[in-house]
Amino acid sequence: MNQIIKHSFEAVSLLTTSNGMLEVTVIPAINQPDWLIPSSLILSIDDYDQHVWTYLWAQQEVAVFHLTPRDHPMDKVIVLEGNTAVHRLALQTIGELQQMKVRISDVKDIDLPERYVDLVVIDNMDSDKADAKQPTSTDSKNTIASTTGKGFKEDVITSYMFQTVSIDDVIYLIPDLDKIAHQLVDLDS
Repeated sequence: MNQIIKHSFEAVSLLTTSNGMLEVTVIPAINQPDWLIPSSLILSIDDYDQHVWTYLWAQQEVAVFHLTPRDHPMDKVIVLEGNTAVHRLALQTIGELQQMKVRISDVKDIDLPERYVDLVVIDNMDSDKADAKQPTSTDSKNTIASTTGKGFKEDVITSYMFQTVSIDDVIYLIPDLDKIAHQLVDLDS
């Protein structure tokens, strides 16, 4: 009897390809690039205009991440699959979602544009007033580096940003959904 050799497989990405194409959904965001999410992760898109921290979906409370400021109107909740049922995540936003197929070769990695870097510094200063140090443009990179080491904050892009990409000269953000889901579930517990 031959010994069965176990294959160790670790899912590197939920993005799947078919002839070099990715099926993605663009989710609108305010004060940051629109998000690019694999379409296969979307479980539900529901009309919902109240700001909530948890959303009841399929008899399960799902933690909500907001892509708009608290004082801004919202019109939908997008429920995303997680690594487990507990780690499902909902995004709350306003605007129309756009689905598209893109060639892998058309997706270019880029740095977060300076206009969003400035927002990160300002938002971080507002949320960390206890630290009272006013960063200058020369220490904006240090401020960004210090925020990425902490748990994520909805208003600090670099705390949950996985990668910034460009498709046809349009900038998108690919978020670290695992990090967001785990942080939200841990905070909610």
